[in-house]
Amino acid sequence: MDLDLLVAAFAAQKRTAGYSQQDGLYRCIRDALLDGKMPPGTRLPSTRTLAQELGIARNSVVYAYERLADEGFVATTRAGTVTVWGGRAHARDDGAGDGPAVRLADRVAGLENPHAEPERMAPFVPGLPSLDDFPLAQWRRSIERAWRSIGPAQLAYGPPEGMPELRRAVAAYIRVSRGVRCETAQVFITDGTQSSLELCARMLANPGENGWLENPCYSGARTAFRSTGLRIVPVEVDGDGMAPTDAQWRDSPPRLIYVTPSHQYPLGSLMSLRRRSELLDRARAHDAWIIEDDYDSEFRRGGQPLPAIQGLSADARVCYLGTFSKTMFPGLRLGFMVIPPMLVDRFGNTLRELVHRGHSAEQLAMADFIESGLFARHLRKMRTLYAHRRDCLDAMLARHLGGSLTVRANPGGMHLSAELTVPLSDADVARYALAQRLRLHPLSGYRVGDGRAYNGFVLGYAGLREPVIEHAAAQFGRLVEQLS
Repeated sequence: MDLDLLVAAFAAQKRTAGYSQQDGLYRCIRDALLDGKMPPGTRLPSTRTLAQELGIARNSVVYAYERLADEGFVATTRAGTVTVWGGRAHARDDGAGDGPAVRLADRVAGLENPHAEPERMAPFVPGLPSLDDFPLAQWRRSIERAWRSIGPAQLAYGPPEGMPELRRAVAAYIRVSRGVRCETAQVFITDGTQSSLELCARMLANPGENGWLENPCYSGARTAFRSTGLRIVPVEVDGDGMAPTDAQWRDSPPRLIYVTPSHQYPLGSLMSLRRRSELLDRARAHDAWIIEDDYDSEFRRGGQPLPAIQGLSADARVCYLGTFSKTMFPGLRLGFMVIPPMLVDRFGNTLRELVHRGHSAEQLAMADFIESGLFARHLRKMRTLYAHRRDCLDAMLARHLGGSLTVRANPGGMHLSAELTVPLSDADVARYALAQRLRLHPLSGYRVGDGRAYNGFVLGYAGLREPVIEHAAAQFGRLVEQLS
């Protein structure tokens, strides 16, 4: 499929479907790959070129490419973004059957249609909370109280920094629960972690400067750094978290450092206190900023999490990021940032120019939910529930995949990571899992640049009841057995 055909296919889909730009482009390229219209090795246009041809935002193309990479359809190489999957039809037509794609296709010839929509495949999706157990009645009452307090003035755009009631509630909560040092003026309400990341990347660095990312890493951070023109430097992680070398500090000094110290995403390690202090000191010496993403520390097992890096020093060069998508529900679309005092005016002025904040009622309701104690009560219940579900998943993986997967030690949270111990590609397994309506997230998709490659899976469990976990694990085990 050449560029003209891709543009035509996107235009046709745009006329007949209600997808967003990024979802529409993702489906357009994915379907072309699955139908064999793009052979493996096809170089896709650059994000800038394709955005111009389609008349859409460049970020929409970046998101589509990132999603295709996460699912194993494309790979990022020195030559650009290249397709690595040409569909089962292409595999059958590719000759004598010498390639691994042909052999895998032969082994699973009885599997169902691989065009199944991944959005409907709930098992093992990382980061999805237990929506069935959300206290909806209490949340409705908070929403009703919020609307009763709203007058005509609150029907206009809200303050770009966020509603003051929620900023105060967040500041009070994270001071106690996470040891964050902050005043209300340092708290900024955002539309979620991705929004926070992109704002930090644009505000704190210039194109061409070095941005350090953990390897492996949350793809949204990779997208934010790429979209702002940063030179991405992968930094390996170990059992104590991000582990930059002296050579990296010397040869590729960072301007921005993205870390998930309380629960490394996706491997799950906890950054040691010594490593946190060292990172703070060296970032200060290099005039670098740390972006600390504390996405699910509320669900740590076996005691309280270590204090946030931000709280270790009064002059920490840290922007602390949090989200309510994991602790409440994704549709709420609320997150927050805690900005160092010296940056508050700068961030505030920029937000006033760029952002027209809405969702005033939801912000007031969230403040009420926190201050009434309902939020803390909900977190305690979910912490216990997720621990039970993690135990169930551990047991089921041992039963059905004990000889094929090694589960990494994990302090809790909402997902675990496991590495394959059989000679299979995680991307291949994930592609064939789609045919069985099972969505698996390959660890290889979280690789950053030329960093170390991992071969395994990120398995979410928070939103799964025990019978679903058992069924999905058994299904996963049968698939790996077939492919092996």
